Amino acid sequence: MLKETPQLAPDGQPYRISTLRNGAGMVVTMMDWGATLLSCRVPMKDHTVRETLLGCATPEDYVNQAAYLGATVGRYANRIANSQFSRNGETFTLMANQGVNQLHGGPEGFDKRRWRIVRQNEQEVLYTLDSADGDQGFPGDCRVTAHYSLTEDNRLSIEFRAGVDKPCPVNLTNHAYFNLDGAQNDVRQHRLQLFADSYLPVDGNGIPQAGLKSVEGTSFDFRQPKTIADDFLSEEDQVLVKGYDHAFLLQTKGDAGIPAAQVWSSDSQLQMTVFTTAPALQFYTGNYLDGTPAREQGTYTAYQGLALESEFLPDSPNHPEWPQPDCWLTPGAEYRSLTQYQFIPQ
Repeated sequence: MLKETPQLAPDGQPYRISTLRNGAGMVVTMMDWGATLLSCRVPMKDHTVRETLLGCATPEDYVNQAAYLGATVGRYANRIANSQFSRNGETFTLMANQGVNQLHGGPEGFDKRRWRIVRQNEQEVLYTLDSADGDQGFPGDCRVTAHYSLTEDNRLSIEFRAGVDKPCPVNLTNHAYFNLDGAQNDVRQHRLQLFADSYLPVDGNGIPQAGLKSVEGTSFDFRQPKTIADDFLSEEDQVLVKGYDHAFLLQTKGDAGIPAAQVWSSDSQLQMTVFTTAPALQFYTGNYLDGTPAREQGTYTAYQGLALESEFLPDSPNHPEWPQPDCWLTPGAEYRSLTQYQFIPQ
């Protein structure tokens, strides 16, 4: 597990590590730099403890890696094509950081900031962050909170809230990579059930080129549980991005009371159920993890972790026609997104 060290963050101040615990023995750690999840250790029925998150050995490794391991990303998670969008005749140009496109909020997104701790105890941590008008090209001042909590029934709960003083698209998520085998195996041996009837095809840069497509009869149909490897790289939509890296429009339609997805470890001894108010989940099989600093083994390899990022569909500011809530936040309104990852030993 990551230990607090006297090493300093890029702003010259120490990293602040927080730990959550519940009565079942589950332990979650995080740090204020990037409001980043560091570790999520789940007690198993055989009395062992299983680490379910990919992570680094030191805080510095988190700062230097490019995979967004466990980080909070924003102001806009996922991709915005050509780093621009328009509203009411005004075009906004953002800072690009993936070719001509913007990914996860830009080169100095929320994952690269010091979040302030508002309160913390063994059940919760509440972070806040202020983003100024023009930050990474986004309009208006934006104040964000990230509330992490751990329940007695092993739910890691993440709630984001935000307000703005000018209209601006807001899309926050946590970029946790899970491996329910304890990072020992390739996640393509996990089983996945994803309650979605459609997915969003993308080009090789992850940018949508057409509308939503039905999962029916495709490798993207996870409505019934199946092993991720079963149809892996079997279609051009996967080959373009070296695996799954696609948004799925959820059947749940913002109802966090019913499962949006379920994942099982390859040995079937651990299940993770995802609940969310977000309209979509980005399912990513860690296609570009090669060389990312690892907690215990030097570096990770591709497909060693999977992400299920709760969010709006990618490039939503440029696609108001898509069947989801409006991604634009206006002054006086509040953005709220709740996601829970529940861990169930079998």
